[in-house]
Amino acid sequence: MTLSDKGRKLVLGEKAFLFEDSINEKNLIKKDYIKEKILFYSEENQKEIDRLKNALKEDKLKQIQKRLKDDSLPVGIAVLLYGAPGTGKTESVMQIAKETGRDIVHVDISEAKSAWFGESEKRIKKIFISYKNACEIAERKNEKIPILLFNEADAIISKRKNDTSGNCAQTENAIQNILLEELESVKGIFIATTNLVSNLDPAFERRFLFKIKFENPSTEAKTLIWMNKLSWIEEQDAKIFAKTYDFSGGQIDNIVRKIAMNEIITGERPEISEIHEMCKSEKIETPECAKHIGFEF
Repeated sequence: MTLSDKGRKLVLGEKAFLFEDSINEKNLIKKDYIKEKILFYSEENQKEIDRLKNALKEDKLKQIQKRLKDDSLPVGIAVLLYGAPGTGKTESVMQIAKETGRDIVHVDISEAKSAWFGESEKRIKKIFISYKNACEIAERKNEKIPILLFNEADAIISKRKNDTSGNCAQTENAIQNILLEELESVKGIFIATTNLVSNLDPAFERRFLFKIKFENPSTEAKTLIWMNKLSWIEEQDAKIFAKTYDFSGGQIDNIVRKIAMNEIITGERPEISEIHEMCKSEKIETPECAKHIGFEF
């Protein structure tokens, strides 16, 4: 016999969430719905990503966790993907999940926080309780445990604030303490992505087993990306684009989307010169390089 959700609330009141055994469907990304994509990495990144993928394959993961348990070490796999925006961190998680056959429990950091004092801590705790229960259910059903993804986690893994600076700082510090505690005992797969690793609290660093830095792709990788996204361009043109524009994969995607829009609007494929113009307008001018308007003294 099991209690229904309504029964839990009647018996347990505000503590009912501690015994929930299901993940909110809106936060669940099913592996079957993830579109397979080809990603290009630097040689060093490729080795790290391959090592992570191999570790998350079901047979290897069970062997690794058994070995860690026998050695009295934490059995959870915690991963930090960090680097500049648009370098493929989130998409890498999607493709890793797809390749290893795992669903993703995606945590919206903004939803995890509340304006009400004490509520944010409950929400974070609920996320981990629900994930733990979901892992246990998956194991009972002989299914693969999902990945818990904290995307753009800058807000909750940043350096802790002085508690005297107000209730907001106290709440954020309390959330971080819960997260640090959970990372010590998590038995599943936790992945966080961040753009601001320089602001990472030192207490989190040792909690992550894998720490993979994402940088803008090399010229060779960018050439392959251009040729993969625009199969009709010549290799020489792809090399020129790669050498001329220091773009991330996300920025190249933007150009490809503009090209697709242009083809629909005009009914014609753009000339190479037009693509160069699109590339030139991709990056916003910074104040340092912007042209001065008016008088100078």
